[in-house]
This record gives sequence, structure tokens and C-alpha cells, in this order.
Amino acid sequence: MKGKMFIFTAPSGAGKTTIVKHLLAKYEDLGFSVSATTRNKRDHEVDGKDYYFLSVDEFIAKVANGDFVEWEEVYHDQYYGTLKSEVERVWAMGKHLVFDIDVRGAENIKKLYNDSCMSVFVRPPSVSTLIQRLTQRNTETPESLEKRVNKVKNEMSFENSFDIVLVNDLLDISLREAEHIVDTFTLGIPKNDR
Repeated sequence: MKGKMFIFTAPSGAGKTTIVKHLLAKYEDLGFSVSATTRNKRDHEVDGKDYYFLSVDEFIAKVANGDFVEWEEVYHDQYYGTLKSEVERVWAMGKHLVFDIDVRGAENIKKLYNDSCMSVFVRPPSVSTLIQRLTQRNTETPESLEKRVNKVKNEMSFENSFDIVLVNDLLDISLREAEHIVDTFTLGIPKNDR
């Protein structure tokens, strides 16, 4: 079965992962697409659950082999991508796919799957709020925080490239809006009934 796809994208720290985790807990017919990356694993992360952690050489070999639906070098020698096997794994379970990916990867998947895919740009209420959220995480080195902050403004300029912009100001409201997006797209509710 080929189900539908939900892409949640945003600048880092906008809240897309929180929204995606909520949706996965609420809907049994959604399956998470685990991305592959070459970045270092954080202490709380689990290989194969949060990401597939690969070396740069392993990642490049998979690119050469055509194993990715989409991939990108986000930072120097820091690659992210969606494996074809991951898409097939979720569909084989009879579920709709949910992606939590960066802006460029989201654009690439939307182009590839078009109408079977709903793309959602999760926008923070402001850039300053986003920088505050990133700082409060305490998961970044000063250098990686600076990289992410520099990338934010560029990513924010892409928000109108996606089907829906979801402003994540008040989390409870954002979660309800995300649920409505899933219900509407999977059930085919006309836009005027939303």
C-alpha cells in the first residue's frame, strides 16, 4: 500500500519534532520516516529510532548506490537524507508517512510525491523566539548554535513554498491545528469544511 505523506519542516527549534511526536502518539495509522545523518549522535538519541547514524563514507556510498529518495549536505561533511528503504518500510506496515526534515529535503520530497504529500512549514512566532528556544535547549556547542542561527533566516524565506504554514506560538493550539491537518488530508475533507 502506498499511503499519504506528511512533511513537517521548519528551522531548527521551531517545534516541528514536538508536533510530529504528538501526532505519532495520537494516530496509529501514521509511521515515522527515520532520516539518515552523518552528524554525531546526541546522548539521548537511539540509532534507528531518532536517526540512522552513518559515517560520511557510508552515506556517500549509499548516495552513489541510489539508496536515497532525497539527501543534502546541510553543513560541511554533515549529510542528512531519506532512505528509499525507510519509505517502503513504513508503507509496508500500511501506514501514512510522517517526515520531520529540513527545508530543502522537504522541498525535494514534495516535488517527487506532489499530490500524495502534504507539506507543512512550522514557523516560530519570531526569529528572536526561535533563537531563545535554541539557546535554552543546551544541546549545541557555541559553534553549532551559531551555524543554526545563521541558517534560520534563510530557511524562514522558504515558508511560502509549502502547502500550509503553521505558526507555533501556543503549543496546545499548534497541536490541535496539526491534528486537523492530518484529519483533513487523510479523510479528504474539503477545504471549506476545515
